[in-house]
Amino acid sequence: RSAPTGKIVERLLCERAPRTVLELGTYCGYGTVLMAAAMPAGARLYTVEPNPQHASVAEKVIRLAGFDEQTVELIVGPSEEAIPQLKARHGLHGVDFVFMDHWKRRYLRDLQLLEEHGLLADRATVLADNVVFPGAPHFLQYAKTCGKYRCRVHRASLEYCRAIPDGIAELCYTGGR
Repeated sequence: RSAPTGKIVERLLCERAPRTVLELGTYCGYGTVLMAAAMPAGARLYTVEPNPQHASVAEKVIRLAGFDEQTVELIVGPSEEAIPQLKARHGLHGVDFVFMDHWKRRYLRDLQLLEEHGLLADRATVLADNVVFPGAPHFLQYAKTCGKYRCRVHRASLEYCRAIPDGIAELCYTGGR
């Protein structure tokens, strides 16, 4: 994750002080550890990683960083299977903060799954990385026009290549009020 993106995520975690955080796209767990460190005491982070090899590495990184399963729960499997099971299997009834950093073409589908399953708490923050490049145009269009979110895009640059402009979308869930 790029330094500007990390700073935005960290700042918003500190400002919003969420009790429950959902990360879609764990990869090796580096961002997971940074988010867990920025969460308030007693908060819980659920992170979903579809690739079992990446999840195995992430599990080691998260536990070596000192976060137990009560603080960070790693869920292995595709997001479209994990999201519908969050209530029944993981006891998660509402998410205050979501960070999407997985397959960009899945952002919209997963946002709508969170809505359908009633998992977004009132005024939940949803952050989506890399919405400009490689881009998530359908996700952005939906977020801006469906009437359920206040939406803004923070300027950033692509990880590992600062010359390519990018952005991170910040959505505030209003539920259509």
